[in-house]
Amino acid sequence: MFNNLGDRFKDIFKKVSGGKLTEANMKDALREVRLALLEADVNYNVTKNFVARIRDKALGDEVLKGVNPSQQFIKIVNDELIEVLGGTNVSIAKSIKPPTIVMLVGLQGAGKTTFSGKLAKYLKKKGEKPFLVGADVYRPAAKKQIMVLANQVGVPSFTIEESNDVTEICKQGLESAREQHATYVILDTAGRLHIDENLMGELKKVKSDFSPHEILLVVDGMTGQDAVNVAKSFNDELDITGVVLTKLDGDTRGGAALSIKEVAGKPIKFISDGEKLDDVSAFHPDRLASRILGMGDVVSLVEKAQEAISEDEAKKMEEKFRKNQFDFEDFLKQFKMIRKMGSLAGIMKMIPGVDTSMIDMAQAEKEMKKVESIIFSMTLQERRDPKVLNGSRKIRIAKGSGVEVPDINRLIKQFEQMRQMMKMFNSGGIPGLGGGKKASKRR
Repeated sequence: MFNNLGDRFKDIFKKVSGGKLTEANMKDALREVRLALLEADVNYNVTKNFVARIRDKALGDEVLKGVNPSQQFIKIVNDELIEVLGGTNVSIAKSIKPPTIVMLVGLQGAGKTTFSGKLAKYLKKKGEKPFLVGADVYRPAAKKQIMVLANQVGVPSFTIEESNDVTEICKQGLESAREQHATYVILDTAGRLHIDENLMGELKKVKSDFSPHEILLVVDGMTGQDAVNVAKSFNDELDITGVVLTKLDGDTRGGAALSIKEVAGKPIKFISDGEKLDDVSAFHPDRLASRILGMGDVVSLVEKAQEAISEDEAKKMEEKFRKNQFDFEDFLKQFKMIRKMGSLAGIMKMIPGVDTSMIDMAQAEKEMKKVESIIFSMTLQERRDPKVLNGSRKIRIAKGSGVEVPDINRLIKQFEQMRQMMKMFNSGGIPGLGGGKKASKRR
């Protein structure tokens, strides 16, 4: 997500040098910023205003004295990025009197129906009782997809398979949702390949008849300026309350995210960056700005970790580390926890200071899968006591996991090295770290 734009900003920051920011060292930097944003398909007027604000702040009295120019410039760009992205997080609405009605709109292919399932799971994790209504009467299998998604998430749903009456489906769906005491009703409406009068007429009628508390426009984040134009058109017709950007795990240049708020005047409320139902998060401008500038996103990383790892599991794992009882079974559990947090590439990008361009993510993912397949091919006894892994057992495991025996030997060696390191940490055997009996004697 935004890899190219992030790399461009890193290069620009390196070029800013000297005792303070001046017209001379700013001219080239600002030109580079302008080009980087335009190449990322950011709206021209948004780009122009963005660069102008940076210039005013960088050369004005707001700049702190005594800080090197690179740090000054980074802070200014970061602040402006946050502002252009919306400034602050805008949460999904919640009606005083349930259920809260959320109407999803957008063009066909933007990922609207899939997002309805993701939103349902997101709300369920927050303690809400979401209810899905399949009101897309045009796309083949859309209704069935809603039912499948609802089943996967574990929430109730409603549609009328044989009906093309959107109003009637929504009406009966809302009645059913109220009977089941739902707190949120998500209406998945029909899309088109392009904006037309019939589409808008249907959506306006749904809005008029059911007065949704939220009208969220779902747009494909990879379409750049096209997404911005779509957002403006839908907002002009429906007065949307927010935007959802999907497919941000692809080759996203960033134009949509950086332009929508300023052009359409409506906040981005959610972003979706993967195919799994968990791959959705509330939009935080400051966090995305940090990720674009290569400064990571620690807050989101911690939140994902908390979702993936229960407090009880964390305590048990800590105890095993402390007692040096960590085995391959625990190793496998760690992998599963990482998988819950999302893709390895996504996790790495949240860690400050990690240059993901220097890491072959595809190879790293491949290695993780290889390790998993090796451990899966072990018996429970072998996982818990690697010492029993003799030659014949290794040959069996190699055949079962599709690897060579040297691969297994390498994994065992790395695992033992890790255990020895933990043992040294716990015993105070590493000089300068303290701990253990030896450290006590010194005192």
